[in-house]
Amino acid sequence: MEALIAFVLLIGGSYLAGGWVGGSGWPWVPDWFAARPWLLPVTVGVLTTPFLAAEPFVRYAVHRWELSGDVVYARTGFLTREWVFVPVSRIQTVDKAQGWLERALGLATLEIRTASHAGSSTIKGLDYAVAAGLAERLAHRAEQLRDDAT
Repeated sequence: MEALIAFVLLIGGSYLAGGWVGGSGWPWVPDWFAARPWLLPVTVGVLTTPFLAAEPFVRYAVHRWELSGDVVYARTGFLTREWVFVPVSRIQTVDKAQGWLERALGLATLEIRTASHAGSSTIKGLDYAVAAGLAERLAHRAEQLRDDAT
């Protein structure tokens, strides 16, 4: 969704820039462009639409998470990959977060925090019910494992 917001801002900015440059009367601006300032936002839209359309599919292909036994596994990244293994026994807090756009779409972000920043993980774009259930299971499992360790 951040890509859609960036796309709208980019189109709006190019529209304003095209109108400003086209109406300025600068001698270095070609006459064909000064007469058609709408070409800049149209060109920007045509060139960026394929990226906007492909972004959800790429994100779906590269972002993974799994809760197996006593470890939460999360993988992110397209060009560079990051794998995070969070032992459930090390979890200190499990938080659900919803921005206004996530709330409108019924999604949530799950933040799993440990004492170490490197061991913490964030899982974005989960269905709200899945995030709530996973947060509850992780909190209960972490409490059980801490009770066993002491």
